[in-house]
Amino acid sequence: MRIAFLGTPDFALAALRRIVAGAEHEIACVYSQPPSPRGRGHELKPSPVHAFALEQGLMVRTPASMRDPDEIAAFQALDLDAACVVAFGQILPAAVLDAPRLGSFNLHGSLLPRWRGAAPIQRAVMAGDPLTGVEVMRLTEGLDEGPVLASETLRIGPLDTAGTVHDRMAAVGAELLARTLTDIAAGTAVETPQSEEGVTYAKKIRPKEARIDWTKPGRELDPKIRGLSPFPGAWFLLPTDKGPVRVKVLLCAFEDHDGPAGVTLDDALLVGTGAGAVRLLRVQREGKGPQDAEMFLRGTPVPAGTTFG
Repeated sequence: MRIAFLGTPDFALAALRRIVAGAEHEIACVYSQPPSPRGRGHELKPSPVHAFALEQGLMVRTPASMRDPDEIAAFQALDLDAACVVAFGQILPAAVLDAPRLGSFNLHGSLLPRWRGAAPIQRAVMAGDPLTGVEVMRLTEGLDEGPVLASETLRIGPLDTAGTVHDRMAAVGAELLARTLTDIAAGTAVETPQSEEGVTYAKKIRPKEARIDWTKPGRELDPKIRGLSPFPGAWFLLPTDKGPVRVKVLLCAFEDHDGPAGVTLDDALLVGTGAGAVRLLRVQREGKGPQDAEMFLRGTPVPAGTTFG
């Protein structure tokens, strides 16, 4: 098929790499979000998908808005059989969705209709879901409401973070999308309408959600902290001789111990909560790199009885 690929971050890059490696389809154009300032110098840098597409000699467009009439006309002029959308970062108008002969298809990181929306991987981990998945769906104007063509289930383990689930899902999703494109081209893909029951929405992560409220039960805090790792990173304030320092928690585990909320129960970063306790396994002090708890404590001892903010 003659296709367009619309995607921006690493999650989308895995899918584009697989399509390029398979060499089954002609990629007429790659679309990605415009270059954004990154790094210490805040230089404008292309997204992972944009950079890879340039390396492959593919045509790339980075429109600020796919609703621009000129961009719609340019997309329609590509004379596509299908469009693949993977974490592109823009809501596409009907004129774009309907332009390809066979339609537009999205790789989505949840088991629909659970976790429609912007942050499905993070929300699934934060909610303590034991299972999640990745699906290929037909894009319609409704938010993640289209029929599903293919699905793979993934288990969320007790030490999984949004980051580890993301990486597994990107690899599985890339293969799933490639197989589904083959079925679409052959006319053998089967579309199944989503259930009208069990609909939930994965709202965008807000900065205020990242501060840890130690009065919440440990069984609630544990998955929430892991779901916010590695980005934006759940954090607390550690008291020091020079004042409080922000520390992110990148990995933790629930433990069935009782103790005052926000107070360390031993010398190895076991923290009491509203009910139960949370063991901090990997942390990142502000201005420093990530460290396992043992290494962190060598440079920053945290004795039992320390109260976190």
